Amino acid sequence: MNATTPIIWYFDFISPFSYLQHEQLSQLPPHTRIDFKPVLIAALLNHWGTTGPAELAPKRQWTYEHCLWLAHKHGIPMTMPPEHPFNPLPLLRLCIALGSTPEVIRRLFHWVWREGNTPSDETRFQALLQEMHVTPDMLAADEVKQQLRVNAEQAIGAGVFGVPSAVVDNRVFWGFDSTDMLLAYLGGDPFFQSPSYLRAADRPVGIQRRR
Repeated sequence: MNATTPIIWYFDFISPFSYLQHEQLSQLPPHTRIDFKPVLIAALLNHWGTTGPAELAPKRQWTYEHCLWLAHKHGIPMTMPPEHPFNPLPLLRLCIALGSTPEVIRRLFHWVWREGNTPSDETRFQALLQEMHVTPDMLAADEVKQQLRVNAEQAIGAGVFGVPSAVVDNRVFWGFDSTDMLLAYLGGDPFFQSPSYLRAADRPVGIQRRR
């Protein structure tokens, strides 16, 4: 990896896995440049024709249990919000309106996944806007909405199908459990030049499920 190549990190505040990986970004090599890209996961799911982990009842329960276990295992504080899934659009627009800075992203993740809030609680969300000196008009700005659409288009163009996803050197590292893989790649692990890895995608499709 070229040391000057940025990592593009796609995330959604609705995603507990995005929160968990966000808490481990400090493990990246020093001076790693991260381009933070908030993206509406529903746009990715709609494009690729897939469902989110919370849209299947058994998988939904497992996802919450697994995320709580991962938080426990890695010593990451976590409080489940009162409802999930929730509409993340207000948080995504708030993030973009404030420049998607690391400080803003950290605050919003903690607001949901440490303090257990969602934008559907109007009183608490309005308090958050006041805390961050943001007006509702700022969230409704055309340029904010457009940037969110552009982020989704860029993610899809890069082959991103879920969040969190880190894109570096045109490779997609998807999910919290890819964190070790990402760190190994950034550390120059020769595995990523091995014949087996380079040929991993060179497989003909044997059978396809009918939709």
